[in-house]
Amino acid sequence: MKNSFKELKKDELVVKRGELRKKYFDFRFQAVVGHVENPVEARNLRRQIARVETLINSVGKADTAVAAPAASAAKKKAAVAVAKTAKK
Repeated sequence: MKNSFKELKKDELVVKRGELRKKYFDFRFQAVVGHVENPVEARNLRRQIARVETLINSVGKADTAVAAPAASAAKKKAAVAVAKTAKK
């Protein structure tokens, strides 16, 4: 299960994250009620969610690295425009 997320695309990872979060929420609810067969499952779910989050962030950073030069230029133009309006 550890490496099964690496071949998923970003959209699939986001869906998988939602499924894992719902599963973890349901597990916590069952733990409060007291009907948990495997208490270690909570740790496994949290770790899987963290793995998926890490992959989503790494894909996002790769996309951002390509778009970063254009984005930073746009931010600079916006900052100059704000500075000009602040002086008035």
